[in-house]
Amino acid sequence: MKNKTNQIILIYLVISLFLAILCHKLLLYTFNDNQYHYYSFVKDLFFIISIAFLFKYILAKNEERNQDNFDELKKINEEINESNEKYDIVSKATSDTIWDWKIQENCISWNQGIENIFGYRPGEAGTTSEWWFNNIHPEDSIKMSVKLYSFLEQKTEKWQDQYRFKCADGTYKYVLDRGFLLTDTGGKAARMIGAIQDISKQKEEEQRLRLLETVITESRDSVIITRASSEDHAFPVIVYANPAFTMMSGYTSEDLIGKSPIIFKGPKSDISELKKLVNAIKNKEESFIETISYKKNREEYWVRLSMIPIYNSENVLSHWVSIQRDITEEKKSGKEKEHLIRELTQNNKDLKQFSYITSHNLRAPLSNLTGLLRLIDDIKIEDEELEELLNGFNKSTQLLNETINDLVKVIVIKDNPSIQKERLVLSEVFEKVFSQLNFQIESNNPILKLKFDPEFTLHTNKAYLESILLNLLLNAIKYKEHSRKLKITITAEFSEGRTKLTFKDNGIGIDLERNKDKVFGLYQRFHNYPDSKGLGLYLVKSQVDTMGGTISIKSEVNKGTEFTILF
Repeated sequence: MKNKTNQIILIYLVISLFLAILCHKLLLYTFNDNQYHYYSFVKDLFFIISIAFLFKYILAKNEERNQDNFDELKKINEEINESNEKYDIVSKATSDTIWDWKIQENCISWNQGIENIFGYRPGEAGTTSEWWFNNIHPEDSIKMSVKLYSFLEQKTEKWQDQYRFKCADGTYKYVLDRGFLLTDTGGKAARMIGAIQDISKQKEEEQRLRLLETVITESRDSVIITRASSEDHAFPVIVYANPAFTMMSGYTSEDLIGKSPIIFKGPKSDISELKKLVNAIKNKEESFIETISYKKNREEYWVRLSMIPIYNSENVLSHWVSIQRDITEEKKSGKEKEHLIRELTQNNKDLKQFSYITSHNLRAPLSNLTGLLRLIDDIKIEDEELEELLNGFNKSTQLLNETINDLVKVIVIKDNPSIQKERLVLSEVFEKVFSQLNFQIESNNPILKLKFDPEFTLHTNKAYLESILLNLLLNAIKYKEHSRKLKITITAEFSEGRTKLTFKDNGIGIDLERNKDKVFGLYQRFHNYPDSKGLGLYLVKSQVDTMGGTISIKSEVNKGTEFTILF
C-alpha cells in the first residue's frame, strides 16, 4: 500500500512540475519581466511540493484506516469460516435433523438428517416452510404453527415443541423440535435455526410406562416397590405403594414411604418364610412366600407375596417389586376343604369296608340259597301257588347274586386302578361275548352289523373289554323297542393315535334332557323294568375310566342310543 501511495505522489509531482514549467515558459515567452516570472515559478514549485506532502499525509492515514478495516474483515471472515466449519461438523456428527429457515425469503434448508431419519432423498425435501408445515401430522399442525408464530411475534430467542412429522414412507415419527431465532438490526425476525430430534422410542416408552402405571394403580393386587440398597442390607425401604395395598393393609403411602417392610411382621408371622425372603434378597433372587402379616390396626391376615428383582440398563439391581394378595379367605376355605377331604376319605374307607363285609357276608347265604333252589328244581311240585312263589324267589335270588357280583367288580375296579393290558383281536373278543349271550341273541334275533376289520386289534385289558361289550349288548337287547326289529351296529376304527368304538341301537332311548348328568351314575334307572339294577352303565364307565378312556352318549326317546368309547 505504501508503494502505491508513493507512486501516486510521484505521478502528482511529475505532472504538477511539468505543468508549472510549461506555464513558466509560456509566461517568459509572452512577457519580458524575468525577475517576476522567476519568483512566480518558485512560489508554484513550493505550493506543488506542499500539496504533495499534504496528499501523502492524507493517503497514509487513509491507508492505515483501510488496513485496519481489511484486518477486521479478514478476522470476521475467518470467524465465519470457522463457524461454518463447526456447523458442518456438528451437522455431520449429530443424529438430529438441522434446519435453517430464512424467514424473510421463506427459504428453508435441511441437513443430511432429513434423509437419515425421515427417508427423504436429496431433492425430495421442500425448501419452503409450507412443505415443513404440510408434513406435520394434521392433529398437531395447527397447535404447532400457532405456538411457532406466537413465538416469532414475541421475538424470544429459544423455542421448542413436540409433534409428529411425516416420513417419506407415509408413517409418522414423534419429534422434539428446538429452534433459535436471529433478528436483524431493526429487531425483526430474520432467521431461525433448529434441530429436530426423533423421540419416537421415548414416546413409546412413556406410553408403556403410563400404561404400566395405570395397571399398577388400578390393580386389585397390592404392589409395593422398594429400593435395592438399604443400610441393614436385609429389607430395602419402601418407595411406592399402590392404592390396593392401602385398601388391604390400612397403611397409606405417607405411612410407608421410607419405611422397611419389616413393619408388617408380627408375633404369628412365619419366621422360616421370612428367612427365605431375606436370603432371596441377599442372593438377588426372585422369591414367593406365604405368611401372616399385620394391618395398620394390627389385625392379622394371610398374605401371599412375591419379591421380584428389577435391573436397570447397566444390569445393576435398582429396585424390588413385591406383589401381594390377601389369601385369608382362601386359607380358611383350604382348612375347611382339608377337613372335608379327611372326612370324605374316612367315609370312603368306611363304605369300602362296609362293601367288603356286606359282599362277603351275603355271598355265603346266597350260595346256600342258590344250592337249595337247585335242589328244589329236581323236586316235582304239584302246588301251582308254591311253584310260582319258588320261581319268584329263585329269580330274586339270581338278581341279588348278580347285583353283589357287580358290586364286587366295582370295588375291585376302584381298589385296583392299575391294570394289565395286552394286544387283543377285537373279533375274537366279540365271539366270546356272543357265546355268553347266545340265549338272548337267539331269543331276540337282532340284526347285528360289525363294521371293522377282522384283524382289528387294540391294546387293553381283556376282562374289562369283555365286561364293557357284554353290558352294552345286554342293555341294547333289554331296552329294545318291541314294535320294530332290533338293529345293533358296532364300529371300530383307529385314527390320530386313538381307538374309537361305537355302539348304536334303535331301542327305546333315554331322555337326556332330564337324565344327562345321571346316565353313568350308580343305581340310576331310566325305565320301569323289573330286572333293571342301575349298575350296568356305572360299571362300564368305571372300567373305561380305569383303562384311560372316555365314554359319551347320544340318545333320543323312541329312536335309539349311541355310545362312543375312545381309548
